[in-house]
Amino acid sequence: MRIVLLGNKAAGKTSSGNTILDTKEFSKEFGTSGITAECVKREGKTAGRHITVVEAPGWWRNYTVEQTPERDKQEIVLSVSLCPPGPHALLLNIRVIDSFTETHRKAVQEHVELLGEKVWSHTTVLFTYGDQLGDTSIQQHIESGGEALQWIVQKCGNRYHVVDNKKSDGGQVTELLEKIQKMVAGNRGCFQLNESMEFPPEKS
Repeated sequence: MRIVLLGNKAAGKTSSGNTILDTKEFSKEFGTSGITAECVKREGKTAGRHITVVEAPGWWRNYTVEQTPERDKQEIVLSVSLCPPGPHALLLNIRVIDSFTETHRKAVQEHVELLGEKVWSHTTVLFTYGDQLGDTSIQQHIESGGEALQWIVQKCGNRYHVVDNKKSDGGQVTELLEKIQKMVAGNRGCFQLNESMEFPPEKS
């Protein structure tokens, strides 16, 4: 199974990669700011499956796509080609502890759609920092999160999962993989980037 992790900076992508692969591999390759600066690819075995996970660089939560550096946008587009013929799932990481406004919604939409409109049918929202929910269910969190958050969840076909990145319990990962498998069956295959959607090379 091939997975690409998307999301804004500090959304929990690195922790999610470690949780899925039950490893600390993703903590090694950072930019000078301590935030992933380019795509990172790792492989491992989880729940009897061989899993490839690619973490794409994030964007600042309130940045439009025009404000995001060209290299970051190129890396986001590159991420799906690092697990040929394409990822079975793109996991859009969103922290449950963050408020989610229309500005954040627009940033998510613009950056995810660097991969084209069809990407949404292959995308699942992965809520991170699940331990912070307390007694609140993820359904309650979505309902109280406002229209912007609900729009994103609906755009992803109401597919979502919550992970507690502090837990090494494989049950939450097994459930996630089952949800991905169901999504793949519905899509009849993996996501492949239309060549015309490739991001143009950065001008020198």
